[in-house]
Amino acid sequence: MLVVMSSYATAEEIAQVVTAIEREGYVARVIKGGERTAIGILQNRGPVDPAPFLLLPGVKETIPVSKPYKLVSRELELTDTIVQVGDVAVGGDHFVLIAGPCAVESEEQALTIAHSVRSQGARIFRGGAYKPRTSPYSFQGLGEEGLKILAKVREETGLYIVTEAMDHEQCNLVEEYADIIQIGARSMQNFTLLNRAGKAQIPVLLKRGMAATIQEWLMAAEYIMSQGNSNVILCERGVRTFADHSRNTLDLSAIPVVKKESHLPVIVDPSHACGRRDQVIPMSRASVAAGAHGLMVEVHHEPARALSDGLQSLFPNEFAQMVNEILPILTEEQRAKLQQDRSG
Repeated sequence: MLVVMSSYATAEEIAQVVTAIEREGYVARVIKGGERTAIGILQNRGPVDPAPFLLLPGVKETIPVSKPYKLVSRELELTDTIVQVGDVAVGGDHFVLIAGPCAVESEEQALTIAHSVRSQGARIFRGGAYKPRTSPYSFQGLGEEGLKILAKVREETGLYIVTEAMDHEQCNLVEEYADIIQIGARSMQNFTLLNRAGKAQIPVLLKRGMAATIQEWLMAAEYIMSQGNSNVILCERGVRTFADHSRNTLDLSAIPVVKKESHLPVIVDPSHACGRRDQVIPMSRASVAAGAHGLMVEVHHEPARALSDGLQSLFPNEFAQMVNEILPILTEEQRAKLQQDRSG
């Protein structure tokens, strides 16, 4: 339930409502809006009787929240959440390009790719220091050494860093070195990891699981937000189906559905969805047309020698082509900003 305060409600009256909610054994979450304040009632196991709250001074109305995910829901927060990463905004009317290799392999490799994608307007660099691989014999990442290389990339290029954590120890290190913690598809329902990410002081990028419904995805985001971290970016990266023409099936319909259901920003990773280089640019165009708040694309200057996911990585010139092809689809403001990032 959402308790909506009158526009003239005082701080004391808001505090009285919070106390009343907590006295009933619930958790109160104060949400400050432009004109009035609302207070979400959380951790209720059934319907909440609105009568005790409607009688309190300063209360305008109560609104039932029908979704199992509350903090994530549009019912609780009507305005779009803007996740701020340094001077980069993700969500709302903003569009962001995230690019880089699947895995950090060396300082030279990371810096070469970082300079290339930065010149084409990318503002956030992706690169795995820890790699969850299907085979235990595949390259697993450089670990903390990879994180140090990513920090060097940020220092030299000005790009912000997003990289994956798979457990608490890695989460601690990623929070120390990076700007965004990525929760990968295989970890989407690792609830202890989600709770740890919810305590982080930096934003979290949450990928959709390979067989997750949209509700399960949003409930995973609810875990993060329930621990106090409201800076969550959702990432659609394809789901597993019977199709064999691509690595996964990119669910473009998830973009408008999530934007209707939730106030959180949603971006798309066409590289992991497709698994094939020749499909990445068309699916990037389609993702932008569907309303994605950003793209996260894999780029490698020598994909044939890549230690991870070379087949789906764009060459730098193909990344430049992709940017050229999405520019006409962006809004005028987004296009101007991307062109400015590209030239500066």
